[in-house]
Amino acid sequence: MDAVADRLHSAAIRLLRRLRAEDRASDLSGPRLSALSVVVFAGPIALSALAEAEQVRLPSMSRLVRGLEQAGLVERVPDASDRRVQWLRATPRGRKVLQEGRARRVARLTRELATLPTHDLAVLCRAAATLERLFGAPPAPIVPRR
Repeated sequence: MDAVADRLHSAAIRLLRRLRAEDRASDLSGPRLSALSVVVFAGPIALSALAEAEQVRLPSMSRLVRGLEQAGLVERVPDASDRRVQWLRATPRGRKVLQEGRARRVARLTRELATLPTHDLAVLCRAAATLERLFGAPPAPIVPRR
């Protein structure tokens, strides 16, 4: 088990590193893209919950969110029942930026997968299904609101 876990860990890191190269086109840092992703998929979300999800301190997340707000990617929305509470919600532009980034990553991976023989693709398809069962299904694709 340890050997399989070690190989999967290394392969996942190399895969993400290669796909991360596509993120440069978004003009956002890795931490900003990661936080935006959480807001898009889990939002509306409280700042404290976002900081916890991203495993950073609240002051660091506050600065990061201010940058996302200034870029027009997220907005603060007051809670309807408690005006002291604010929720972070992705703007249509934020959803679009994330959707385009995801599309670039998937396109890059598709190009690389196209170089594999059919048998290897079938193995990866089964492996992806196994990983989804183990860790949960991926979030639904983002559809920008118009």
